[in-house]
Amino acid sequence: MATVSFKNIQKAYGAVKVIHGIGFDIADGEFVVLVGPSGCGKSTLLRMLAGLEEISGGEILIDDKVVNDLESKDRDIAMVFQSYALYPHMTVRENMAFSLRLRKADTATTAQRVDKAARILNLDALLDRYPRELSGGQRQRVAMGRAIVRDPKVFLFDEPLSNLDAKLRVAMRAEIKALHQRLKTTTVYVTHDQIEAMTMADRIVVMHDGIIEQIGTPLELFDRPGNLFVAQFIGSPSMNVFEGTVKGGAVEALGHRWPVPAGTGREGQAVHYGIRPTDLVLAGSGIPAQVVVVEPTGAETELLLQIGAQQLVLVTHGRTLAQPGETVFLTLDAAKAHVFDRASGARLG
Repeated sequence: MATVSFKNIQKAYGAVKVIHGIGFDIADGEFVVLVGPSGCGKSTLLRMLAGLEEISGGEILIDDKVVNDLESKDRDIAMVFQSYALYPHMTVRENMAFSLRLRKADTATTAQRVDKAARILNLDALLDRYPRELSGGQRQRVAMGRAIVRDPKVFLFDEPLSNLDAKLRVAMRAEIKALHQRLKTTTVYVTHDQIEAMTMADRIVVMHDGIIEQIGTPLELFDRPGNLFVAQFIGSPSMNVFEGTVKGGAVEALGHRWPVPAGTGREGQAVHYGIRPTDLVLAGSGIPAQVVVVEPTGAETELLLQIGAQQLVLVTHGRTLAQPGETVFLTLDAAKAHVFDRASGARLG
């Protein structure tokens, strides 16, 4: 296990800068997820940590040792790729043992480590198969097993579940999280899927256009997003956001007054008002909205609502009698409202 530190990391391809002075620390044994839209720089940052990309500026430290000029093989890290990267002519056992063979580890040690990793990942019965004889999920477990046998200081995962179907992604998320809880190895995980980030991370680093927007635990980011970008990126369905103006201790928007926590914003301030779909409540009176679409999912029902020109999503537990075309009434708790300055996007209150 190890600590990892990024200090003013920069990356440029010629005149194009893609990472703009990023810095943060990862604690020993922590599971940190880098999340953000495509092109935000998260995979580039991971590849710089792995030694697969040169660093244009700043320092990367593993256990307080600067590794900028160290070869990838000398950094004591193991990486699991999106494409699995298994050797097709080797069995599962040979794929998992390959890195130890390169290090010229003795046969007994290699066999012991491979058998141990196979037990952890339930691969015992597959050790003599070839990659072509495995399902996508099994191949991903083999790729993880190959990383485990190295017993590295740091695990790196680069969108490892992107090639799997939805049901298998859910199962593999749980497997990777359980693996981390068992091994306690420092882990850096890259994904564009915020559900993966929310369910797996100890802390999430939200990136956008080569900078860090916010760092925090999953619930910190969900409950108190620091700016409008994080608010709209974290959470599924995403937060309802619309423009308004602070007046008389509330926000006037869409022809109605929307409650806010006391002391939020200044009188007349132009803002974005945000409310999560799960925090809107159907009631007998309140803000009127027209039902556009009803989507029952079993345990929950999702409603698409229209207020003026604005559409909002409401998620309610259980079933509802509301039908498309009907008018319903909404209430919400002022403490659940999120208000952001319209000019800067920064959170208010």
